[in-house]
Amino acid sequence: MGSGITFSGFNSIDFNVVLNAIMQQESRPLTSLQSRQSALQSRVSGFGTLQTRVSTLESAAKALSTAGTATAYKATSSDALAVGVSAGSSAMAGRYDIVVNELARAQVTASASTAPDADTTVIATGGTLTLGTQTITISSSVTLKQLSDAINANADAPARASVVQSGTSSFQLVLTSKSTGAANAFTIANALTGGTGLTFTDTDADNISGDSALDNAVQATNAQALINNILVTSASNTLDAAVPGSTVTLYKKDPATTIVVDVAEDPSTLKAKLQTFISAFNDLTKFTSDQGLAAGRGDQGSIGRDPLLRQLRASLRGALGASYAATGGPYAYLAQIGVQATRAGTLELNTAAFTEATKNGAADVGKLLAGSIATPGVLASIETLLTEYTETSGILKGVQEQLTTQISRLSGQIINMQDRLAIRRTALQQEFTAADAAMSRLKNQSGALSSFGTAF
Repeated sequence: MGSGITFSGFNSIDFNVVLNAIMQQESRPLTSLQSRQSALQSRVSGFGTLQTRVSTLESAAKALSTAGTATAYKATSSDALAVGVSAGSSAMAGRYDIVVNELARAQVTASASTAPDADTTVIATGGTLTLGTQTITISSSVTLKQLSDAINANADAPARASVVQSGTSSFQLVLTSKSTGAANAFTIANALTGGTGLTFTDTDADNISGDSALDNAVQATNAQALINNILVTSASNTLDAAVPGSTVTLYKKDPATTIVVDVAEDPSTLKAKLQTFISAFNDLTKFTSDQGLAAGRGDQGSIGRDPLLRQLRASLRGALGASYAATGGPYAYLAQIGVQATRAGTLELNTAAFTEATKNGAADVGKLLAGSIATPGVLASIETLLTEYTETSGILKGVQEQLTTQISRLSGQIINMQDRLAIRRTALQQEFTAADAAMSRLKNQSGALSSFGTAF
C-alpha cells in the first residue's frame, strides 16, 4: 500500500506500523468490492460453462429432432467396389437391383504431333487455339509447356491441359474436359502458326477436332444404369436422385452383373445418437449438481442458487417426463423405449428395452423423439426449449451481459476507491512526518536544557 516512511528514530513511536494499521482499516470497503467483483467473475465463468453444456445438449437433441434424423437408415451394396451407396436423412427403405451399362467419362484429346522437348521446343509463334467457345491467343514464341500453362490460365476453358511424355524425346499436349458427361465434350479449332507446329486428329476433315469419337483418346459419355430395370442416365457417376434419399456412386461398368443395394432402418445409429444425448444430459446434470454443492459450502462465485438454474432443471425434467401420446406412435414416454431416470437425476439407456422397441423398425421410436411440426416429439421439444437459452439474444447471454455490466461498474468504483486511499495515505504520511519532526525537535530542546542545568 505504498512506500514506507523513514522517520528520525529519536522517538519510540513506529509511525509505519500506525500508518499501515490505519490504511488496513480504511481499505476494508475496497477489499469488499474486490471480493464482490471476484465472485461476479466466477459467476460469469460458471454461466459460460453452463452455456457450453446446454449447447452440447441442444446439438444432441437436434440430431434426433426431425423425422429424417430420428429414423436413421443404413445403405449397403453387394459389391461396394462396383457400386457405392450412402443413405441420407431423407432415405427410404427399399431394395434396388443395379446394372451399370456405362460409366460417365470425361473427354480426353491428345495432340497428334509431338515435340522433342516440352520446355525448349517452340511449337508456335502466333495464332489461336479455340477450345469450345474459349480462344487462347498466342502472340509470341511458346513451348508445349507454355501453351499448356496458357490454357490452364483461362478459367472458362472447358478442358485442363497437361504435357505427357509418350516416348523418348516425344511430348504431347493432352486436353481433358473439366467435367464428365456428353454435355461437357469440347471441340478444338487449331489456328496456331509458326514454330514446329501443333496438330490434332481430325477424322472427318472438317478442320474441327474432338467432334468425332476417333479424334479422342477417351470419348465423353454419360453414365447409364438400370435401376430396378429402369434406365437412368447421368453426366456424373454420382446419382443423387435415383434412389430416394440416398446417394449412389458408380465405380465399375459391368452389364453382365447385377449389384444389389439395400436401404433399411438402422437402430444402431439411432442408439448411438440417444447415447450422445444421454451423455450430454448427464454432463449438464453433474455440472448443476456441483454448482449446488459449492453454493451450499458458501461459495459466492457459484451459480448453484441462481433461479435460472432451477428453472432450467425444472423445464428439462418436465419435458423429459411428459406424455407425447399426441405424436401418433405407440410410445408416449421415453421410459417405454429404454431411456430411464436414475436416483441421481441422470439418464441411462436400458438396452433390452430399446432393442424391444426397435425390433420392428425405428420409425415408431422416431415419432416419439421427433414428432411433427404440428406435434413435436420429446427431443424436438427439448431442442426448442434449449434454444431459448443458447441463442444470441437468449437467456444465458442476457445473464452474462448483466454480470459483465456489474463487473465493469465495480471496476470503476474500485479504481476510484484506490485513488482516494492513495491520497489518504499520502496525507497521513505527511502528518506523521511532521509529527516525527516536531517530536525530534522537542527531544533535542529537552536535551539542551538538561545540559544547561548540569553546567550550573
